[in-house]
Amino acid sequence: MEIVEIKRAGLNLVGTLEKPELREGEKCPLVIIMHGFTGNRNEPMHLSIAQELLKNGIASVRFDFNGHGESDGLFEDMTVMNEIEDAREILRYAKKLDFVQNISILGHSQGGVVAGMIAGFYPYEIACLVQMAPAATLKDDAIIGTLMNVSYNPKNIPEYVEFFDKRLNSLYFSIAQHLPIYETSAQYKGPVCLIHGTADDVVNCIASKRYKGVYDNSTLHLIEGQDHWFTEKLKDVTVLAVDFILEKIK
Repeated sequence: MEIVEIKRAGLNLVGTLEKPELREGEKCPLVIIMHGFTGNRNEPMHLSIAQELLKNGIASVRFDFNGHGESDGLFEDMTVMNEIEDAREILRYAKKLDFVQNISILGHSQGGVVAGMIAGFYPYEIACLVQMAPAATLKDDAIIGTLMNVSYNPKNIPEYVEFFDKRLNSLYFSIAQHLPIYETSAQYKGPVCLIHGTADDVVNCIASKRYKGVYDNSTLHLIEGQDHWFTEKLKDVTVLAVDFILEKIK
């Protein structure tokens, strides 16, 4: 395990790189793991996935988006677009690693949206894509003016929208209202695995059903009764995601 730091627009993005023991000159696949809204790279889901990948001879790099975890920046200044910029720098970093054979992306929640859009922007550089409870409904919410049960005027967005102990600036919502989420993601023609809990009350599984409708090569797994974090079936979902990656890259 190695802590890595990557610069993007003056911000320090902190990540964790894990790779199997390799002989000199040997290469292996790598998966970039992207956390969700208000999350961080060391949540149980991401740790579980990284360990399962490692067990199967696959390296991973998981990182904190700007304004999250140990990375620089203020949460209130985060937008989906600057998270896409973060992800682009992580992809550039991964491509420079001399032991990397191919690169796949796995994202959860808002990280799943970013993962899909990055794959759409760089369709020939991604071996396969896994989206877990991808939060594409963030656009629907921004259009009607709601966030985490907090309402605001979507046509006159306040400078900040406050929720829990956090706040976001108006640019987040203005961008979210116009994001070409499905249109961009659909440019990725490689294999996609969509995983969503039917009891997810954070992101309705309609989001994954819509993704299924726009991809040329995708599989949708609806996990009965599971929440946004697949709490009761995390191990099963982890194996499902990693088995998909193994099948597509080896």
